[in-house]
Amino acid sequence: MSKPRPSGLQGLVWRLEAVGFDLLTAICRLFPVDAISDFGGAAARLVGPLTSTHRTARENLMLAFPDMDEAERQRLLTAQWDNTGRTMLEFPLMDRILPSTGRVELVNGERLAEIARNREAVVFVSGHLSNWEVMPAAIVDQGVDCLMTYRAANNPYVDKRIRDARYRYGVRLFAPKGGEGAKELLEALGNGQSVALMNDQKFNAGLPVPFFGHLAMTAPGPTRLALRFGTVLQPMSVERLKGARFRVIVHPPIAVERTGDRAADIEAGVRKVNAFLEDCVRKRPEEWFWVHRRWPNETYAALRASQRAVADQPEKVQTS
Repeated sequence: MSKPRPSGLQGLVWRLEAVGFDLLTAICRLFPVDAISDFGGAAARLVGPLTSTHRTARENLMLAFPDMDEAERQRLLTAQWDNTGRTMLEFPLMDRILPSTGRVELVNGERLAEIARNREAVVFVSGHLSNWEVMPAAIVDQGVDCLMTYRAANNPYVDKRIRDARYRYGVRLFAPKGGEGAKELLEALGNGQSVALMNDQKFNAGLPVPFFGHLAMTAPGPTRLALRFGTVLQPMSVERLKGARFRVIVHPPIAVERTGDRAADIEAGVRKVNAFLEDCVRKRPEEWFWVHRRWPNETYAALRASQRAVADQPEKVQTS
């Protein structure tokens, strides 16, 4: 079944957005990587706090670190905007940020070499850490045959440009999320290819498992794939060293439990992935994508209710 054609106005808006994307990309590619990264960080530090998304980042920090003092919270809010701005403007230049360019330090790279040499089909798992585009770039730069998942942009013209940009730094295989993407992932693993998924975003059809002490709907797909194909979950993380220089860490594989109780085994695997990601975020909180609403709406509502109760407390004390 073909997708419905957009209205004339929607089509025009999409094309204008694509022109803006092209213009931004062209400007970024005129300058050195470090200069563009610095500018992106400075711009986001200035503009980010003025957006409605700033409230989401602040509430996420309060949920994850309830005992954090206000000064430290403000520092992290500024630092996470700096990292987000750098990441956004580094994307058009990702072909210049690869292990082979000297900008990426690879830790335990021999594990990637082993996967590539043995054509081992693994399920890579990670999250939106630092510049998360560095991870797939490092995987393909080491010769691993891997299918990368991504969330397609709503604008099909911009989406094509994003795919073309990834092609420049070697990421040539894609699997749109959803039913069609699941089929492609199954075919890839069946053919001996690895697959890579991001596991730190809200997934309404997922499993409610703990993340920073709050239940978070988390995708069970990676664990299901590992169970089905008898392979491991292969965690990776990215750290920003200075400016547009990074460290990619290939962590020890996570073995999926196989007790015969499939539902329990899947939940155990999902819990292990969340625990891994939480550990990464705790170590470098300024480098996570805090602007995403990770927890259910009810969790945010409870946080706001508790804040209102605290705000009302002095007034109640005074009038009593």
